[in-house]
Amino acid sequence: MALTKVNRGGLNTGVSDSSNATFLTVDSSEQAVIKSEGGAVTTSVQQGLAKSWVNFNGSSFGTRDSYNIGSVTDVSAGTYVPNFTSDMSNANYTITLVCGDNMHNTTLHNTLVATGSYRIHNLNDGGSFADTSIIMTNVHGDLA
Repeated sequence: MALTKVNRGGLNTGVSDSSNATFLTVDSSEQAVIKSEGGAVTTSVQQGLAKSWVNFNGSSFGTRDSYNIGSVTDVSAGTYVPNFTSDMSNANYTITLVCGDNMHNTTLHNTLVATGSYRIHNLNDGGSFADTSIIMTNVHGDLA
């Protein structure tokens, strides 16, 4: 199945006006695929989407917003475990982490990954585990 541009006056997709300008296809495995700008390569929509993200406060502890995170466990000072609502298919996913506040520069010390959760350890400038008010992560990989 292919989706093509609606004629003039229809949707503004950025695709040329030619009648067979295909920009999005869905293959037999129901994967949505988009052609690159030059049309030479394709990108799987499912593979490029974040499968999970969370923004939480590790100091006063509270989730500001999230997607596919059922809860975040406050294990101890500087240690948190975001728990997926829908598990990943394996532990070979990637995590991007941003954290910090006005009191210290925190860095990612160690992340232990499992199909249902991952563990974050934050260290302050002195090398001690410490809570921080801003923690944001996103996960890319394959859902189970």
